Amino acid sequence: MTERARAIQRTTRQSPYKMRLVIDQIRGKNVSDALALLRFSKKHAAKQIEKTLSSAVANAEYKARLANEAIDLDLLVVSHAVINEGRPIKRFMPAAQGRATPIRKRTSHVDIIVSERAAKPKPVAKKAAAKKTAARKTTAKTAAKKTAKKTEGEK
Repeated sequence: MTERARAIQRTTRQSPYKMRLVIDQIRGKNVSDALALLRFSKKHAAKQIEKTLSSAVANAEYKARLANEAIDLDLLVVSHAVINEGRPIKRFMPAAQGRATPIRKRTSHVDIIVSERAAKPKPVAKKAAAKKTAARKTTAKTAAKKTAKKTEGEK
């Protein structure tokens, strides 16, 4: 994986537990597949994560343009996607007998890194593969001959 691009969204007004349910679905997927999954998800967290992922893709394009390199968006993969806990917003709610009970409205930090998928390794040539299998067969034959000689010598 050559280039990496990052996008962070801080203090998203949703609990990290609910956000992690969505981010687990896209981790390691192709960017176009992940965006499609997020676009049609019913979860509120999907909209926030989709914005962050789109920003990461735009950052990758910008980095490639600055380096004067070509980038194929179909090869981009969500290589790192994490939801961290942000600062809770503290509020108070009136309770019985003049008391106040604290409420913690949780927030999240979305951190997404996209990178280009590594090129697939070239297949091994057929001749080299045939030589390897032939070598394995000869070693098996010689091992069988040695065990046969040992058993004859013991008799």
